[in-house]
Amino acid sequence: MAIGFDLAAAEVALSLRKELPDIRVVAVIPFEGMQKRFPASQHSIFEKVISSADEVITLTSSYSASVYAQRNNYLVDNSSAVIAYFTGEKGGTAYTVRRAVKNLSLIVNIYNNPQQKLSF
Repeated sequence: MAIGFDLAAAEVALSLRKELPDIRVVAVIPFEGMQKRFPASQHSIFEKVISSADEVITLTSSYSASVYAQRNNYLVDNSSAVIAYFTGEKGGTAYTVRRAVKNLSLIVNIYNNPQQKLSF
C-alpha cells in the first residue's frame, strides 16, 4: 500500500474484477495511519483501494524502524508469486525481491531492463 507501484498495482487488480472474478485484493498496511504520511494527492487513491479491497491487514498500531521490513516479510511469506517493479536499486524493493528469490518459484519483474538478472 505504498505510494507508486503498490497503489497502481492495487488499482489495476481492482479494475480486473469483471474479467477475473476470482481475483482478490488484500491491502497490507505496515502500521495504522501510514497514509497520513502520504501527500494529500494520494489520500483518495489510498482510501479507494482500502474501501474496495477484499481484506485489509494492518500489521502494527504504530510506526517503528522495522515496520516496512515486517510488511515486506509478510508479503513474501503469504504469497505464491511476486510481481515487482525492481530497478536494481538498493532498498526495500531489493530486500523483498531477494527474499522472494530465496522463497518463491515465480517472480516476475516488469521493469524493462534485459541486462538485469534477479539472482542474489
